[in-house]
Amino acid sequence: MQLIDIGVNLTNPSFAEKHQAVLNRAYEAGVCQLVLTGTSVEGSEQALELCQKLDADGQRLFATAGLHPHSASDWNADSPRRLRALLGEPRVRAVGECGLDFNRDFSPRPQQEKVLEEHLALAVELQLPVFLHERDANQRLLDILRDFRDRLPAAVVHCFTGEQKALFSYLDLDLHIGITGWICDERRGTHLHPLVRDIPRGRLMLESDAPYLLPRSLRPKPKNGRNEPAYLTEVLREVALHRGETLEDLASHSTACSRAFFRLPEIA
Repeated sequence: MQLIDIGVNLTNPSFAEKHQAVLNRAYEAGVCQLVLTGTSVEGSEQALELCQKLDADGQRLFATAGLHPHSASDWNADSPRRLRALLGEPRVRAVGECGLDFNRDFSPRPQQEKVLEEHLALAVELQLPVFLHERDANQRLLDILRDFRDRLPAAVVHCFTGEQKALFSYLDLDLHIGITGWICDERRGTHLHPLVRDIPRGRLMLESDAPYLLPRSLRPKPKNGRNEPAYLTEVLREVALHRGETLEDLASHSTACSRAFFRLPEIA
C-alpha cells in the first residue's frame, strides 16, 4: 500500500537536523513520495534544496514554489523572476502555496488578492497546477479563480476545512481537494465526516501539513506533539472510515490522483 503526502512543511525549523529520520519513518509507514510545500520565495528555494539533497535519484521528493498569503506583503519586484526560475526546475511540480487567508489577515487583503493573481498568471504561463490555501475567503477565491480556471491545468484546495457549500463550489470548478488531520479533530473537524463522502474519486488527495495538524485521534501521541508525514496513515484511516472504503481502496485511488496531479513517477 502506497501513500503520497501532498503537503509537508519539511523546511520548518522543528525538522532541522531531523530530515532523514523523518523521511525514514515516513517511508516505513508506506508514505513513498512527498511534496514539500513552498510558503515563501526563500522557503521554496530551501524546499528544492532538500529535494535535491535528500533524494538524489529524483523519485521520492518534490516541491511547490510560491508565497503563502500570510507572506503576501513580502512580494516585491524580484519575486516573479525568482519564482519563475524555481518553477522551471524539474523537481518543482506546482505553483503555491498561494491563496487567500481572511481569518488572520497577516497581509492586507488587496495585497493577498494581487499576489494570488500573480501566481495564477504564472501557472497559466507555465501550465503548472496550483496548490491553494483558503481560510474564510471562499467567495473571493472563487471570484478570482473563475477568471483563470479555463486556462489552468489543475488546482487543489489544500487542507480543506470548510463547509458543504464551499466544498461543492470548489468541485463545481473541477478543483481537487486535500484532506489533513483536521478531520481527526473532535473539537472542530467533525463537520468533515459526512462531507468527505461527497469528494469524487480522482479529486481527493491526502496530506499531513506536518509539523502542523497532528491527528488528535492518533495513539499513542508523540511526546513532542509534532506531526510527521508518517502519521498520514491516521488521516487515511479516518477518511476511509467516513467514506465507507477500505484502507487499501482509499490509498489506491487517492495515491493515483496525487501522482497524476503532480506528475510523479511510479515507484515499485
